[in-house]
Amino acid sequence: MNYAHLFEAAMLICFGFSWPLNVIKAYKARTAKGTSLAFIILIITGYIAGISAKIINNQLNYVLAVYFLNLAIVMVNVFVFIRNVRLDNQKSAIVTKQKIRELQKKYKNVDYTFSSEENMNFKELNKIAEKNSVILLGSSMAKDIPVTELVDSFGFDFKLYNRSEENLSVKNAKEFFEANISPLEPEAVIIHIGEKDLKLFGTSASDFDNYYMELLNSVTSNQSRRVALVSVNNKTGDAKISEMNKHIKALADSFHADFINLDNAKLWNPKATKAAVDFAASMGLRTKKPLKNIAEILYSYACLEMQEDIAHNEAV
Repeated sequence: MNYAHLFEAAMLICFGFSWPLNVIKAYKARTAKGTSLAFIILIITGYIAGISAKIINNQLNYVLAVYFLNLAIVMVNVFVFIRNVRLDNQKSAIVTKQKIRELQKKYKNVDYTFSSEENMNFKELNKIAEKNSVILLGSSMAKDIPVTELVDSFGFDFKLYNRSEENLSVKNAKEFFEANISPLEPEAVIIHIGEKDLKLFGTSASDFDNYYMELLNSVTSNQSRRVALVSVNNKTGDAKISEMNKHIKALADSFHADFINLDNAKLWNPKATKAAVDFAASMGLRTKKPLKNIAEILYSYACLEMQEDIAHNEAV
């Protein structure tokens, strides 16, 4: 009897005995929280290295079978992890909708033109606002998004201000930006305009593009400033709005800005994307706040509110 092989097999059995228990525990937990995929992959790599060494040395014995058994059990952990991540994402989507519904109920009848600071104009608000923040610049749909409450609810550690005006058009957007937003020296700007410009676009799409470009030239005068453009909401599938959104997408590409397509709102899971950013931060990775994720949270609220209003009107 080769005692070296026997002791090696005993070591592998003792080392691998915890894995079946871990599989059962993870399966019952139904969550990937507390499980490290990187650690599991590291273990798998170690077993593959051990198996390779045995094969290279032509040590084809019962110890090799123990290696394969342990590897198979650890692989099961990977599949359970993937399943638990999917369950976590489903739970996150439900929690996100519940949180947004709670905020809707709480703030439904409040005017958020100035993001919870009523009866104050933007210049007065700017006196108490912090610079190097994220700004939402929009018109009617954006105006009613309670950004302060959403940021607090989702636990972001940055300032986000709503500087939206009910009747804001691309014609006066540049002037509005320079008067009310530029003094804040924002680090990032989310732009959602065009709702009030359907007539202009129908008459002259080139004029629409030129006005929008004037705004973007002003916004991007600071070359380090990040910009995201949001499409015009097209809940009825209007052909003119669809064409306008193509122009907005082209402008976003031209200025190297993010493009947020509201047609995809039903697919968004803002809590899951935020969790990914939080994970990167916990690992010490220095990442900026992704504008796409911020916009998804803001417009998940707005789109869900609109859907519920439509459902209510249909019921009436």
